[in-house]
Amino acid sequence: MSRNIFITGTGTDVGKTYVTGLIVKKLRESGADAAYYKAAMSGNERRPDGSLIPGDALQVKNMSGIRQSLEEMCPYVYETAVSPHLASRSEGNPVRMETVLAGFQKVCEEYEYVTMEGSGGILCPLCFDEADIRLPEVVKACGLGCLMIADAGLGTINGVALTAYYLKEQGIPLKGIIFNHYKQGDVLHEDNRKMCEYYTGVPVVACVADGDTELSMDAEDLKALYETAEK
Repeated sequence: MSRNIFITGTGTDVGKTYVTGLIVKKLRESGADAAYYKAAMSGNERRPDGSLIPGDALQVKNMSGIRQSLEEMCPYVYETAVSPHLASRSEGNPVRMETVLAGFQKVCEEYEYVTMEGSGGILCPLCFDEADIRLPEVVKACGLGCLMIADAGLGTINGVALTAYYLKEQGIPLKGIIFNHYKQGDVLHEDNRKMCEYYTGVPVVACVADGDTELSMDAEDLKALYETAEK
């Protein structure tokens, strides 16, 4: 049975996919059979044949070197760079919960460690017109705990604390925080790290600097954050 975790962020463009790539790479290099999953991706480019490239999945695959095929990684891929619920409004193919869960279950049956990445922040709507599907519903349906990715710079205390509070209200375990764009010795970044830990009671388990190609975290400590999904 696979062990799994959900990657959320304080918002869009905090570097979730980049950090997720480092996480999955660390798992693979430790000997784990690692996989990636994302319910919906927006803002993707097309191949010459017109098919959409799941860009986030491709980035994680290239960074990590995992054996998993792109076709297994994401059931819903959109071209428009907006929330999935809005992209599907113009492009069709709205997200359906049963399809997301079936794809996740299939990946869990084949791989040892599965890392699911969210779209945008934790409140990102996946579908709205046909059904109201939000990321927390997916996380809870899959029985996942979370790792939160946050930018190390100005404004992160508010974003981290509010996200942590919402996860707690939803009954979703927050296992750790990872700071991205972190600069060792930067007074603001180091204070943000301390304040976020103080306000949330959750440890910053790793810090990623620009250009890092390795996650500064022991592989066994990383694996310990993953849990067997409750079905």
